Amino acid sequence: MKFPLRGRRGLQIYERRPTSSINIFATIIQKQLQKEFTIQTIHAVAAELWQEFSSYKVWAFDAPMGSGKTTFIHALCDVLGVTDAVGSPTFSIINQYKTATGQIIYHLDLYRINDDEEAVQAGIEDVLYSGEYCMVEWPEKIQGLMPDTALKIQIETVSDLLRRLSITIPK
Repeated sequence: MKFPLRGRRGLQIYERRPTSSINIFATIIQKQLQKEFTIQTIHAVAAELWQEFSSYKVWAFDAPMGSGKTTFIHALCDVLGVTDAVGSPTFSIINQYKTATGQIIYHLDLYRINDDEEAVQAGIEDVLYSGEYCMVEWPEKIQGLMPDTALKIQIETVSDLLRRLSITIPK
């Protein structure tokens, strides 16, 4: 018999199996949501995601080159009232922005990072665990350093004008 319970971290299934003694097994299923956006709706979707997931300090954006990672992060920064110039930190690796409320946002582009050791030497680990918001492009480059609590956002190109976000909430 299965007993579904909704918790803060997604759907939890508790299953009771008949044996000589009662065994309870718990499986946590990660909650995944999908959203689609166009350039006309990107700010509304960014605002909706921020309202829903602002409790997560690290956002990991996984997507192919040219699919809109930097564009979506720029929209998030617009929603948060960032007045600094927002751009891809491809060469600087880390950009720092300030929101209208004074909150710090780090924007990391890890495309040019080769391994975890190089990331540590570049100060990326310090930024990820600083307690400030971090928007990370190419998180797969430093899988060993990424916090388990990172919100994972995949961007898929549906068409030239449409993108799909798949958001995975960590366990």
